[in-house]
Amino acid sequence: MTVPEAPGPLFQAFADLIARLRGPGGCPWDREQTHDSLKPMTIEEAYEVLEAIDERDDRALAGELGDLLLQVVFHSQVAAERGGFTMADVIRGVSDKMVRRHPHVFGGESAETPGQVLRSWEALKQAERAAEGRPDRGSSMLESVPRSLPAAMEAYQMTTKASRVGFDWAGPQAVLEKLDEEVGELKEAAAEPRSDERRVAEEVGDLLFVAVNVARVLGVDPESALKAANRKFRRRFRHVEDRLRERGRSPAESDLEEMDALWDEAKAAEKER
Repeated sequence: MTVPEAPGPLFQAFADLIARLRGPGGCPWDREQTHDSLKPMTIEEAYEVLEAIDERDDRALAGELGDLLLQVVFHSQVAAERGGFTMADVIRGVSDKMVRRHPHVFGGESAETPGQVLRSWEALKQAERAAEGRPDRGSSMLESVPRSLPAAMEAYQMTTKASRVGFDWAGPQAVLEKLDEEVGELKEAAAEPRSDERRVAEEVGDLLFVAVNVARVLGVDPESALKAANRKFRRRFRHVEDRLRERGRSPAESDLEEMDALWDEAKAAEKER
């Protein structure tokens, strides 16, 4: 068995490299970056990690994790320059937290199932917040879910947290029945002679929220599932475009009947693979 290379020296060399890029005589672009200017890149790199995971491409995943690590080190360097915190503070903080949050591994407590671990994790988080004086009468365990998350991810994270304390549907059938109920309410709102746009929008939101929970209760990550559906749509619509191009036309010059037939052709071809 090959012993993995210790990352310590490599990590320090990488941190030193970023410090040099930010220092006198370094890169003008790197030197002018701030936490705010790095925000879009941090989000983008996180999503590219997810894409590499979905593609099951180890080489791509290693590269994308490196790009994400760059963001962590870069933010830490920016913070160190203004006296905020250092990379060592980041590592020490997350290491201490992992030990604290795993008393069943590093302490005398026990947890036999993933569910028990998650419930313990939430209880420890609440205790930490109380010890730091952060919560008040209006505090909520959902406050740890960033409001800046994409809506589907926010819904998934919030309801996952609520489920850990027992606030959840009884099972898949119950949430599927709720989905049917929301579809019915949306149909009713949209069928009104003079539809209230706000009510329709609200019912669409409720439907999407429950759809996220259908995925969660069935053990499916809704973001990954929707990304897969998006990729499938891209693939099939590209087939429609390619076939129309062979006929000397574009989608705008076609009609729904022809495009539907080509779409079905793409579906059939995928099933044969």
